[in-house]
Amino acid sequence: MHWGFREALSRQNRLRRSVYETLRDELEEYLLEYGLLQSYQNFANHQTPYPFVEKRELKPRARIPDVEYELHNRFLVIFEEDYIPSAYKKYIRFFGANKVTKENLMRSETIQLSKHYFRNIKHFESPHFSDFLKALLPADYALLIGRDRTVKGRNRYSLSHFHIRIDWPIADAAEDLARELRYISKDLYEKGEAYAEEIQKKFFEYYGFPLTAGGRRTAATVAAQFLKRIPSISTVYVGSSESRAIYRLSERGVSRYILMKLSEADIHEIAGSLKWRPDTFRKKYLVAEEKDGGIVIFKATYQRTPHAKPPEDGKLRELNSEYFWLTVTNQNILPKPGVWSEAPLPYSIIYT
Repeated sequence: MHWGFREALSRQNRLRRSVYETLRDELEEYLLEYGLLQSYQNFANHQTPYPFVEKRELKPRARIPDVEYELHNRFLVIFEEDYIPSAYKKYIRFFGANKVTKENLMRSETIQLSKHYFRNIKHFESPHFSDFLKALLPADYALLIGRDRTVKGRNRYSLSHFHIRIDWPIADAAEDLARELRYISKDLYEKGEAYAEEIQKKFFEYYGFPLTAGGRRTAATVAAQFLKRIPSISTVYVGSSESRAIYRLSERGVSRYILMKLSEADIHEIAGSLKWRPDTFRKKYLVAEEKDGGIVIFKATYQRTPHAKPPEDGKLRELNSEYFWLTVTNQNILPKPGVWSEAPLPYSIIYT
């Protein structure tokens, strides 16, 4: 394991971990609002029905319709607990030309800032950071948020770079994972081309995507695998207009966030199980209402099976593509963004 559990860290790094996880929760709310709620509003503004995700699409290995929904927001964000060493710029391409500065942002035609740019707006602690982040999310490629090394004695996080390309070949990433899991000893093709092809298919499954995943999702998988070189936590968020979902790739596994429609009967049943009035549930969990029900944010969490973890004996093993590498472990309805007092509600629907 490339990162340490909190209890194995120094007191200094425990504090950093606590700050990082708190900010990650905050970042997640920003991304849910932009990636899901604003997307829903885009469809409403165009008087177009929102393309809700079907239950079958949430199963591991599920096929996702090959349709790009232009009204659905998409993005790619890398959130690093520490910082990415300069030696890795060859693969995670963050340079002076795409550093977050006023001059670089003014040259970008895709970024429209709603407020006058000032230097501190890129820091997470800025009151305008969420507005700044949302202004940069439509830009191509990835955004990078990490620890600011210029400040001594503080755990300050900043959006340091935009328009970041991930330039590590998929074959190299799949080879790296296969060595880690002991399906090969050195080379991707050491057991033949067909075996190498199966490994690359399983590489996408490991991160919760189909083999035909589009550019941002592919870049997310490659980035998540490459960032294992850094001895700290990394989280990759990717919003997809094809899957109508937000994916989180982190040390906790894979999570997927979608908008889900509940009928009036569903709302009354859930509220009844909590001994609430339906209006109480609506106030705390519904992000939008429709004539025949309401909309909630649903989160599916996936954990990796033993076939997707290094073997305990460390010995080489044969790949069997029939074995699943992910399994659903948690299904929850999330409180709507801004609600502090309520917890996610267990709500199992994928296999019912």
